[in-house]
Amino acid sequence: MVSLSSMRWAFLWAATCAQAALDVDLNSPASIKAAAKVVAHNLISTYYHGDEPGQIPGILPGPPPGGPYYWWEGGALWGTMVDYWHYTNDTTYNNITTQALIFQSENSYMPLNWTASLGNDDQGFWGMSVMLAAEVGYPDPPSGTPGWLALAQAVFNTMAWRWDTKNCGGGLLWQINLLNKGSDYKNTIANGILFNLAARLARYTHNDTYAGWAEKAWDWLVALKYIDDQYNIYDGAHIEDNCTIIDKGQWSYNAAVLAEGLAYMYDYSNRSSKWQTRLQGLLNRTLDFFFPDGILVEIMCEHPDSIGCTTDELSFKGYMHRWLATATQLAPFTNATVMARLRTSAAGAVRSCEPDGTCGFRWNTGSYDGDTGAGQEMSALAALSSLLVTQQGVRAPLTDTTGGTSKGDPAAGNDATQPGAPLAPVTKADRAGAAVLTTAVLASLFGGIWWLLRDETKPAAPRWWRGRE
Repeated sequence: MVSLSSMRWAFLWAATCAQAALDVDLNSPASIKAAAKVVAHNLISTYYHGDEPGQIPGILPGPPPGGPYYWWEGGALWGTMVDYWHYTNDTTYNNITTQALIFQSENSYMPLNWTASLGNDDQGFWGMSVMLAAEVGYPDPPSGTPGWLALAQAVFNTMAWRWDTKNCGGGLLWQINLLNKGSDYKNTIANGILFNLAARLARYTHNDTYAGWAEKAWDWLVALKYIDDQYNIYDGAHIEDNCTIIDKGQWSYNAAVLAEGLAYMYDYSNRSSKWQTRLQGLLNRTLDFFFPDGILVEIMCEHPDSIGCTTDELSFKGYMHRWLATATQLAPFTNATVMARLRTSAAGAVRSCEPDGTCGFRWNTGSYDGDTGAGQEMSALAALSSLLVTQQGVRAPLTDTTGGTSKGDPAAGNDATQPGAPLAPVTKADRAGAAVLTTAVLASLFGGIWWLLRDETKPAAPRWWRGRE
């Protein structure tokens, strides 16, 4: 027989479990900031170790098999933390954020330790994070290091160099290293980031050259039908088919990176109807497709009965929230519709979090699903902090004439030794020098062979063959 005392404890335990979610009032900026602080602490204390002795600043544990996270997600993390600072004014993580963004900036965010596995989108995520730092007035890096704007320009320049006109009429390949799997694939995220950075640099610097690149990237995506007439955004295609057989997977970050770029072009063009029509069309489709019942779902891998998302894909929701929130600042006509959807989605995100800031992946179940990681934490933090975009005192992205102070360098990254840079034309002098060098090398080689095979006291096998008999 069950005692009354046991029943009482069971009832109290069940009631506690039912209420065990992150405590936040989404109508109160102070409450949102407090909840975001809890999630930010959980994210950094649990998943980031780059500020510890012997660890590498800027990266999350990885890449596999050393940990689940690839290099690019570190860049995404620091963009999330710059936004967190911008919306909350909490400077707790500024030192490690600045350290990370500087430490990994080697070679225009193509550090030698990572070039073998680097994709254009990987580099581009770091570029978008430093561009964000310039736009929100994040504290400048120490004297003697490039400004945030210059770092973003370096990333843009090196990506633009790799625009490939030999295949599919233009566009960026997914991979920088042509020996990597995926180097025959032109995907939307790499080209979407190029479009996004170009639009933002155009607006920040008032330089039409960047705007021209934004037009070029957008037109290419449309021409190849990576963006269809209904504003579905598809993943990409292979060059051996001239990019005609399209992978029609739809991922939230592809739609989001283009929507934010469109908002920048709308603002830069003095609210041109062309860019307004494109932005409105993309937002209509994006909100309808990715926000069933008002809560963001990663449709391609988040299914009613299973989660098939990779570690990368588990982080995509946060980019949608962050980039759409910024779009509302630049294109105010989107504010009411977009913020209403971000609010219901953030409410779902909050319900997925436990009181200590541990957050799950599914936001439409009403509770924590036990599926947590750095990407899930970043997404929940983004969902919370981006709700603060409408509070008084949060400025729209700055430009060099509206308060932006970050130092730029239009020629940043223009170093032909960098991966993907075009090779200099071969001259007659180069050919003559090569001939002399080839002759010398061959003479040395044959001399070495003669020395190895020469008769000493008795016939002997060459040194390079010994041990193989």
